[in-house]
This record gives sequence, structure tokens and C-alpha cells, in this order.
Amino acid sequence: MSEGVRIKVHRLDTELPLPARAHSEDAGIDLLAADDVTLKPGERALVPTGIAVAIPDGYAAYVLPRSGLAIRKGLGIVNSPGLIDSGYRGQVQVVLVNLDLHDPIDIKRGDRIAQMVILPVPNLTIEEVSELPESERGVGGFGSTGA
Repeated sequence: MSEGVRIKVHRLDTELPLPARAHSEDAGIDLLAADDVTLKPGERALVPTGIAVAIPDGYAAYVLPRSGLAIRKGLGIVNSPGLIDSGYRGQVQVVLVNLDLHDPIDIKRGDRIAQMVILPVPNLTIEEVSELPESERGVGGFGSTGA
């Protein structure tokens, strides 16, 4: 079996552990909060994770909500999925939002707040054309399939 993709992580906050998968077969790497934050209902905040990453060329990182926090507390990510390009070297931060209508959400330093998934990104060439090739769906958009 191959080693897979190597992600270099710089711990900006050395008191927090490295991000890791909860289970070896998980796709996502858990990201931790570097600060305590309380989100009132409807409030959003930019929460640092205490790490910077070097994503290899040809890949990107996607920051996604944790499903347990979403269902139990209503914690979401405003720009989900958050995108980290391979050239970015700053601190990974997560734009969290409290979608609960009544209760605040307390996030403590070290809490798992999101997950990061690394996926390949193809090299693209943009080609301008005067019209697009036909497809079965055509221009059918929102609701066009009846669902």
C-alpha cells in the first residue's frame, strides 16, 4: 500500500496536539479550536486552529462541519466547504456559525470544531467557446428534475 499524500503541518500553538483522524479509515482530519469562543444564536466567528499547513500542488483542503456538532448543537460553517489552496501558508481558521435559534454554543480551546479533507484538484485549462456541447440535462436548473 502506498504512503499516500504527505501534509506538512506547522503548529503555531504548540500546546495543542497535531490534527488527526479520529479513526484510521476516516476521510477527515479533526481541526481544534485554539481559542475559547461563545456563539450566541445566529452569531458567527472566525476561530483559529493553531496550525498552518502546506498542501501539495495538485491538491486542496476542504474544511467541513462535524456532523455530530451540527445535529446536537446547530454548529455550522458559514462558507462550507471552506477551501484551502495549496499555496496558502497562513493559519487555518474556521468561520463558525450558531444555527440554533435559542441556545448559545460554548467552544473551548482544544475542542474539535471542524474536519479537513484533502482532495486532488485537476490542472485546468479555460477554453472560451461560442457555444457549449449538448447534454441530456441541457439548461435545466433548480428543481428541473422534479425533486
